[in-house]
Amino acid sequence: MTWSIVARDPQTGHLGIAVASRFFAVGSAVPHIKGRVGAVATQAFVSPLYGTDGLKLLEEGKAPQEIVEALTSRDDGRRQRQFHLIDANGRNVAYTGDACVDWAGHLVDDGVSVAGNMLAGPQVIAETLRVYREKAAAGVPLAERLLDAMDAGEAAGGDKRGRQSAAMVLCRDQDYAWLRIHADDHADPLKELRRLYAVAQERFLHVAETMPTRENPHGMIDRRIIDQKIAELEAAREAEGRPSASFATPWKPA
Repeated sequence: MTWSIVARDPQTGHLGIAVASRFFAVGSAVPHIKGRVGAVATQAFVSPLYGTDGLKLLEEGKAPQEIVEALTSRDDGRRQRQFHLIDANGRNVAYTGDACVDWAGHLVDDGVSVAGNMLAGPQVIAETLRVYREKAAAGVPLAERLLDAMDAGEAAGGDKRGRQSAAMVLCRDQDYAWLRIHADDHADPLKELRRLYAVAQERFLHVAETMPTRENPHGMIDRRIIDQKIAELEAAREAEGRPSASFATPWKPA
């Protein structure tokens, strides 16, 4: 099942994973990520241990190729597995077992990799990577790069079984994700993922900037600052006649 992209932004060091599949809640199984450590996507006949243990080994300083060898050598199911990963320094690698369902394969480039199985053909990952690189060269933000790349893979055929779920996870330099959005059961999950990203930009991502970090365990304490910023953004959106992307009920001040 699935194709995914794993990337590190060389300017910021931020990490990101995007994934789509004709499988329920793919975002609960495939992406594993931790700031200052790395990102792993584990898929095909998925083993979550490739994600959890892969991050542990990255945190211990193991090189990506060492991790592939360590995880596959202990696993009798490795021929049906697929995973790819990148560390905090941008070193990356991918593995596709020879028993993964066709079409299956991967591409690894500087700071980014794309892998998939049960796909319409190799053009899916080729287009995903091409568009990612194109958007990166144009300076498009990492989240939008990933969404645009996945849309290109879908347009090239995507998962040959159809569509059901998608997810995107972005991590800056903390243990927790800066943004994690899932479309778990949807007829057009990548479109829904883009809507969720638009909703996140209305309020969530501004609040995320105030959250405590390792360097500042207090975060932003004065709620008035962020409340005022969000109110100004809401007023500007309404003045331009742009509706909210959210399905939520109207906001009621506390």
